[in-house]
Amino acid sequence: MALKATIFKVELTIADMDRNYYADHGFTIARHPSETDERMMVRILAFALYADPALTFGKGLCVDDEPDLWQRDLTGAIERWIDVGQPDEKWIRKACGRARETVVVSYGRAADIWWNGVRDKLARQSNLTVWNLPPEVAPALAALTARSMRLQCTLQDGQVWITDGRQTVLVEPERRMGA
Repeated sequence: MALKATIFKVELTIADMDRNYYADHGFTIARHPSETDERMMVRILAFALYADPALTFGKGLCVDDEPDLWQRDLTGAIERWIDVGQPDEKWIRKACGRARETVVVSYGRAADIWWNGVRDKLARQSNLTVWNLPPEVAPALAALTARSMRLQCTLQDGQVWITDGRQTVLVEPERRMGA
């Protein structure tokens, strides 16, 4: 019998002082059986970093040609394509060709090794932004995981604070590429 996705309900309040974006978002997120809490919470962080009413989660790990998050305009054109983890450089180049802006949020102990392997191959991608999270961030975010989450996220001066009311995680993403 195949394992089913685990469903999480998220209420996310965002106060982004850098972009003057203040909103409440409620959504249901499915965690694929092969996905970790860390990866799922980094997807939620990526949503907070680029929050917009038109930003939506992709179908997840079970679909090969969709990003983790994306934003489309009213014509259906892809404005922003966001992936988390360490995607293959060919996949990133393909995403850069399909979207006006492509974002990768890398995390984990292998992120530096991954970046050293793809940096030169991606140097010509003018619409690519790559962020790296310090190694301790993803496990700290995973500690906030619950089936029903009420999270507050504050962004200011390149720092992100995420709290569930009991624990707070400070995230200082490092920009490795992009404007």
